[in-house]
Amino acid sequence: MDMSSTTFSLETTDQGFLLNSSDWNESVAEQLAAVSNIELSAEHWEIILFIRHYYQQFKHLPNARVFTKAIAKELGVAKGNSRYLHRLFPDGPLKYACKLAGLPKPPTCL
Repeated sequence: MDMSSTTFSLETTDQGFLLNSSDWNESVAEQLAAVSNIELSAEHWEIILFIRHYYQQFKHLPNARVFTKAIAKELGVAKGNSRYLHRLFPDGPLKYACKLAGLPKPPTCL
């Protein structure tokens, strides 16, 4: 088996969320991002690591409004606004931040 291949066989939901969050690492995040056509930048990582920390701290995922407000409080209003977050994650900031962070699908996301 060629381990240098960039394909991976992690168990995910039909929407691409990890079934086992302990499978997550930065390489997995890069692979999940590639599947979603997202090239991760330092700005993406800041949000991904933020939502992982939020989930570890509060043991639940916020809704989109609370997510944006929490980012504004922690990282500043320039980053805690929907325009900035949609630039990073055009198809849904909370949904894709959670997906790339190896977290469950937020209950408020379709």
